[in-house]
Amino acid sequence: MKKETNKQPKHVLVEGSPEALQAEINRLRMENAYLKKLNALVQAKEKSPKKTK
Repeated sequence: MKKETNKQPKHVLVEGSPEALQAEINRLRMENAYLKKLNALVQAKEKSPKKTK
């Protein structure tokens, strides 16, 4: 049986508050790091020779 998860944060941040802005900065930094890693993987895959059977 799958446990349902609550996707809302435990505490609600007021938009524009320092805590909300810091949370947004952290989220964007994590997203940026993810996209950089994804881009590096795509570039490496395109650069590597294609193997066909």
